[in-house]
Amino acid sequence: MSARILLADDHALVRETLTMFLATEGNFDVTSASTLDQALGAVRDQSPFDLALLDYNMPGMNGLEGLHQMISASAGKPVALLSGDASATIVDQAVAAGAAGFVSKTLGAKSMINAVQFMLSGEVYVPFNYVQQAATTIDGLTGRETQVLRCLAEGMSNKEIARQLDLQEVTIKLHVKTLSRKLGAKNRTHAAMIARDRNLL
Repeated sequence: MSARILLADDHALVRETLTMFLATEGNFDVTSASTLDQALGAVRDQSPFDLALLDYNMPGMNGLEGLHQMISASAGKPVALLSGDASATIVDQAVAAGAAGFVSKTLGAKSMINAVQFMLSGEVYVPFNYVQQAATTIDGLTGRETQVLRCLAEGMSNKEIARQLDLQEVTIKLHVKTLSRKLGAKNRTHAAMIARDRNLL
């Protein structure tokens, strides 16, 4: 069964193009909306989608306020933002607020599908050009996050890390998301690479 995607964008051409592309190339079941209210209504009427993609600048969003509303309505399902242009600061704030990612509308076809699949798998997606702008040291990590990062660098899975640190696997997943955001990493492997490159471990 294909994943259900909610795509909300106030520009008809962008919305229709992305909807058609995700449906045909990604084989996703796509529902579209042109405002935040329509998107929230779709969630209420059809139950939470596997992933909601919201245009950062569309009517009703009010910056990250719309993101918070959709996250609350989505019962734990991932919610990501779409934008044609956004600063690294906005991207960081969105991820810190719980966004599953920040997808540029200028992404190529294959990259767009990969980004959606990445977020559907429970990871946080941030375009590499934003990652390059982010800089953080190990001082920004908590002691527990540092422990998890060391385990990641050793190639351990979430289940193995949970067993090693005597924590729940869901807790490890949260730590991985948080430390990846702090390091500006697009995934767990990238976080371990950054740690090694900066000699953080």
